[in-house]
Amino acid sequence: MSVETIEKRSTSRKIAPRYRVLLHNDPFNSMEYVVQVLLTTVPSLTQPQAVSIMMEAHTSGVALVITCALEHAEFYSETLKENGLTSTIEPED
Repeated sequence: MSVETIEKRSTSRKIAPRYRVLLHNDPFNSMEYVVQVLLTTVPSLTQPQAVSIMMEAHTSGVALVITCALEHAEFYSETLKENGLTSTIEPED
């Protein structure tokens, strides 16, 4: 009779890296349009948050929209681009 050793796999979950979705200022779209696109693209944003993000991008050149998992970050960034805005993503450090 032989005794088998069962290898126990680690049950600790690895936390998925998070990514920042950035909105860059552009001189083409109206402020109202940018706010509207932000609100429709990222449903968790409130009107005041969207206005704040738009103003930050307008005055500083770039603003943080949201920090989330890569798949969501790519979706948000692509959707912003499809609506004529300039957006990039970067890893959260």
